[in-house]
Amino acid sequence: QVQLVESGGGLVQAGGSLRLSCAASGGTFSSYSMAWFRQAPGKEREFVATIARGGGTRYADSTLGRFTISSDNLKNTVYLQMNSLKPEDTAVYYCAATKNTWPPPYAYQFGYWGQGTQVTVSS
Repeated sequence: QVQLVESGGGLVQAGGSLRLSCAASGGTFSSYSMAWFRQAPGKEREFVATIARGGGTRYADSTLGRFTISSDNLKNTVYLQMNSLKPEDTAVYYCAATKNTWPPPYAYQFGYWGQGTQVTVSS
C-alpha cells in the first residue's frame, strides 16, 4: 500500500506563493488518483484539488485559477502550486490517494493519507 509524505509548507505573506510536494512510496504511483485536502482549525477537512489517474484535474471553487495540481510519475510525486495566497488559505494541507479512476471530491473516497504540512498566510 502507498505511503505519502508532504513537504513544502511554511509561512508566507498574502499574495505570495508556495509549492507543496507529496512523495509516494510503496505502491504503483500511476495506478492512483491523487488529491490535496486542507483543514483549518475548528473546520472540517475540505477538498482542494485532484488529479486523476488519467490526468484529468478538478479544483475547488475557492482555489480555481490560483492553485495548480500536477504530478510527475517518474518521481512518484504530486505537487500543488499555490499562487495569490490569502489568509483564508491557512490550514494543514494533506495529500491523499485512491485507486478510484475519477474520484468525487470527498475525503471518504480516499483511503491513503499523508501526515499533513502547515501553510500559514499572514495578512
